[in-house]
Amino acid sequence: MRHFHLLRNHYWKPTINLDKLWSLVPEETRDAYISGQKTDTAPVLDLLPLGYSKVLGKGRIPEIPIVVRARWFSKEAERKIKEAGGVVELVA
Repeated sequence: MRHFHLLRNHYWKPTINLDKLWSLVPEETRDAYISGQKTDTAPVLDLLPLGYSKVLGKGRIPEIPIVVRARWFSKEAERKIKEAGGVVELVA
């Protein structure tokens, strides 16, 4: 534990649940994906600039592929995102 005091933000893990992920996507983009107008690409949601680092698996998400980037994912969140056709990316 010699360098424990030097580790900045060691316990920093603000969390977000799956049912709140689509609320972070801009409204016009969200409406285009949910209505089915945009099916060729998937929205990329990088959570670190938005202030979140961990995704928890509470709630349901629509069956629309989404790419989610975060530091930590719970097993349930990872399973639900992949079942919807999305991708989970771990970011350092």
